[in-house]
Amino acid sequence: MAKIIGNEALSEDIYIIIIEGKFSGEIGQFYMLRGWEEYPLLSRPLSIYDINDGNISFLYKVIGKGTKRLSELKEGDNINLQGPYGNGFPKVDGKVALVGGGIGIAPLLYTGKILEDKVDKLDIYLGFREEAILTDEYRKYSDELYLSIGSNITDQLDINKYDYIFTCGPEPMMKKIVDMKSDNNTKIYVSLEKHMACGIGACLVCSCETKKGMTRVCKDGPVYLGEEVFYE
Repeated sequence: MAKIIGNEALSEDIYIIIIEGKFSGEIGQFYMLRGWEEYPLLSRPLSIYDINDGNISFLYKVIGKGTKRLSELKEGDNINLQGPYGNGFPKVDGKVALVGGGIGIAPLLYTGKILEDKVDKLDIYLGFREEAILTDEYRKYSDELYLSIGSNITDQLDINKYDYIFTCGPEPMMKKIVDMKSDNNTKIYVSLEKHMACGIGACLVCSCETKKGMTRVCKDGPVYLGEEVFYE
């Protein structure tokens, strides 16, 4: 059990929750959060947005009953966290692009923070439907920050400039990025968003078909090579 030290609305339905304590996690991993006793039945999986000395934070969108309950929690309330779970993004070098769409930007801040001093180039691409948020935070860790509002962020992306692309967001956006890959050697990693119940691979709620067969996003993912997920 941990204590909430902030739960702020950044827009009409986007929030950032900050939780006190000493936490760990690799880039692209997630926690299961629960701040209620009985209903809704399930905890909510949220990607790590940032980890600092003494706290961890999560960026989330209110899209259902669980995240609605989460948004109603106040400073000083208790919350239960389990994790970190998942495989996360690989540690790499070379030239890297992080591409996020909508709430899919969430895992990319901590990723940028960890990678910025370890890669030759780090560009961040953020796509929003109506309003850009947190751009100054992402700019801290990027060599170049690219933004789109109401248009496709992929229109600004030249994958041939990068050795690696890490992306999270709507599946059509991620599929388009994978489809842009031709014969170059760029490796594209996608972070999938699926409904989850346990977070440890026991319940199979988050099953995902890949080239290698059925997998569990919470345990085998959420990060996959794009070509393993989006294939003909």
